Amino acid sequence: MALLEQQPTEKKGPSLVVQLAMLLVMSALAAGTAWFAGSYLQSRSGSVEEPAATAEESVASDHANDEDGAGKSQPGIFMMEPITTNLAEPSEVWVRAELSLVFDGEPDPVMAAAIHQDLFAYLRTVKLRQVETASGLQHLRSDLAERASIRSEGAVKQILFRALLFE
Repeated sequence: MALLEQQPTEKKGPSLVVQLAMLLVMSALAAGTAWFAGSYLQSRSGSVEEPAATAEESVASDHANDEDGAGKSQPGIFMMEPITTNLAEPSEVWVRAELSLVFDGEPDPVMAAAIHQDLFAYLRTVKLRQVETASGLQHLRSDLAERASIRSEGAVKQILFRALLFE
């Protein structure tokens, strides 16, 4: 035992000064990398003021085109009546969907009524497990938009969800 006590103990690891120096060097590298990445991304996307100016110019040019009569037809939004129905499974769960249709041109109320009935019939076939996840809701949204586009022969460009409630 006396032999073990006489041997000097070896240090295990770097000293506190070396650790602090490495911490400072790594922090400086991280800050430099963040600054470089931020300036690179800002140069690629442009400054914040440019999109606002571009948007104002496009609105002004749209108004000028509308006055000349040479502008494209503006999309029309048709607010449908709310759809309230129960799901296919479980049948105790109800869904209320408040939707709007974005038409390519002028909204057609007769076509919107046909689309309303088609979407109503489709929502009755949906099962709760199909829409439980975020991707399920995205699939529901794309399915409804596809059905509306097919029913309107391409006149409906998009469906806007104002409210979607499951109870």
